[in-house]
Amino acid sequence: MGIEGIPNTMLAAQVVEFNAPHKIHSIPTPTSLAPHEILVEVAVASLCHTDFMVTEGRMGTSLPCTASHEGTGTAIAVGSSVHDFKPGDRVMAGLPRDRCGQCTDCLGPDKLKHYCNKIKGYVGVTLDGAFAEYMVVDARESSKIPDAVSFETAAPLACAGVTVWGGLLRADLKARETVALVGAGGGLGHIGCQFAKALGLRVVGIDARDEALELARECAADVVLDARGGEEKVVDEVKKVTKGEGVDATINLSDAATAAGLACAVTKMHGLMVQIAQPPEVSIPMEQFIFRDIRVHGSLLSSRTDAQRMLDLVAEKKITVKTNPFFGLQQLPELIDLARNGKMAGKGILVVDEQEGEKVKGRLGSCS
Repeated sequence: MGIEGIPNTMLAAQVVEFNAPHKIHSIPTPTSLAPHEILVEVAVASLCHTDFMVTEGRMGTSLPCTASHEGTGTAIAVGSSVHDFKPGDRVMAGLPRDRCGQCTDCLGPDKLKHYCNKIKGYVGVTLDGAFAEYMVVDARESSKIPDAVSFETAAPLACAGVTVWGGLLRADLKARETVALVGAGGGLGHIGCQFAKALGLRVVGIDARDEALELARECAADVVLDARGGEEKVVDEVKKVTKGEGVDATINLSDAATAAGLACAVTKMHGLMVQIAQPPEVSIPMEQFIFRDIRVHGSLLSSRTDAQRMLDLVAEKKITVKTNPFFGLQQLPELIDLARNGKMAGKGILVVDEQEGEKVKGRLGSCS
């Protein structure tokens, strides 16, 4: 279908060359929608670790590609087969677009559908994403944002949130059991601490930066441990608070070379380590597999059903995301500089829409 009432061009930040800065320029606005697509006027988009992997050429991205896979905004137009959304709805973009619908994963359990290996692509990774004034998303993969959740909060949840939420669901823990998060004070970790507490779990937060350790404490981790003390000391401290056994499961969110091994070491015998971080190689000492029978499970995103459940929990429990807002696409270089210097606490966001920017500035002013 054609789209009426939108400008012919829009501002966007694109990867046009690998290992080079984004190009911020005017490009054509999407002019048509497939039956299951939504045109979203972007309000807030977030920066994610995967964005750096895209710019490094590690994700199979065809160039040029509009960056950011963490986007929120307002539905402007919907395709002919879209029945769950209407213009004016507040949307959290789903990453997948156009699953094949025929493969084993598409026909299997809901929690595996996003693993489709014949998919058209993922917004902001292999297809145009949210660092633009408008973006196209797949209605079958996207979620409605509850009224109580701001665009500012929801944008980082589009990937960071659904990813750590999916990892916690894979851990399959019961209330009062204990989970450790390695990287607890990072962009995913501080959200994961709050999710875990909302699920009734005890939380051990492990990190290696002062800013991150403080953020883990702010997000109600029951025990916060500094990984810079070394694996032996961290394991000893974990055993002190778990009756000598270790935690029931661990979520590894850190790319550090020793992080996966540490995540296994703090986990009890026969326990589960969920690997979410995406370093080029994951290194785990043989002893963790053979002598301690630690199971390792990878995890990627979560289903649309689980994403909606996550958003509803965020609204119900008033879960917050620590954001570092920048205003307008032209400020993307400053946001990237902050993210690269290792001092950022939480998630960096770009407020794309001017009206939304005034709301965010107002909230910042009320907190000062």
